[in-house]
Amino acid sequence: MGGIVRRVTEAGPGAFEQALAMVGDRWVLLILQRAFILRIRTFAGWRDALGISESVLSTRLKELVGHGIFEPAPYRNGRTRHEYRLTERGLGLWAPLMAIHSWERDWARGGSPLPFVHAPCGLAAVPYLGCDACRGPVNARETRTEAGPAAGLSRIGSPRVHRRTVRAGAGPDPLGYRPDSMEILGDRRSTAVLALALLGARRFADFQSGLGIAPSVLANRLRRFVELGVLDPGPGRSYGLTEKGLAFFAVFALLADWARRELPAPEDSALTFTHVPCGAVLAPVLLCAACGLPLRRHEIRFGLDAGPEAELSLSARG
Repeated sequence: MGGIVRRVTEAGPGAFEQALAMVGDRWVLLILQRAFILRIRTFAGWRDALGISESVLSTRLKELVGHGIFEPAPYRNGRTRHEYRLTERGLGLWAPLMAIHSWERDWARGGSPLPFVHAPCGLAAVPYLGCDACRGPVNARETRTEAGPAAGLSRIGSPRVHRRTVRAGAGPDPLGYRPDSMEILGDRRSTAVLALALLGARRFADFQSGLGIAPSVLANRLRRFVELGVLDPGPGRSYGLTEKGLAFFAVFALLADWARRELPAPEDSALTFTHVPCGAVLAPVLLCAACGLPLRRHEIRFGLDAGPEAELSLSARG
């Protein structure tokens, strides 16, 4: 664990580090969420659905195209415009995004999660993280992490700062991720703090050396995570993960797996998770709590007909 916490090298950023820098932003998360759930593809569609300022939306879409998540395609609507279609790389992000909703079901404040239906069984799609090798449930305590010598999170970048990111008159967002999720994933530094905790950081000094940020900034992030019930303070400026914090492992495991497959990075920057009960290198998969089958993107639909089975608890699956 200490390797990713302390070691900084001249190699390029690792795949997981790149992934956190890409998605560790509230507007990126909401743009992707609407692309998957509502199939929004146009600039005007996101602008009107999210109430986001046009300058911020333009910047985020340009970045997502540059990262190979979206590809622009021309269409005519009186005059030639462009829509933004998810690439194969972008489509692969559905699993970590779905895992965020699943985490919210058990742990987040601010209302019930959005209803999804697993088409093969016709019941509520309540995912839990599984091991593709043994099909057993996976949690953070039953995994072992190995970090390459060039693995790190110090180059994740600074949070975005904008004077105004929401258009005047924009209302509440009933479909958006809950406030707890946004505090964890809504800016890059906060995302990196929890990632380091899940990768073994416990002492204040470990977080500071792993992120390379000012002590006052780090102290504020850690204090807020304690208030959210994600971290539990201990003696000697140490911080342990609570059950709520440990449950976020599913999101990071799926994101790390996506990054390993999709993003070029130095070989010695890799993160490897091992599922201790079966001994296999973890290939994370989302499984359906109702039928036990793998959840696949094209078999999930968004709707209001999830039924009483929606109360199945992710935590009940271990």
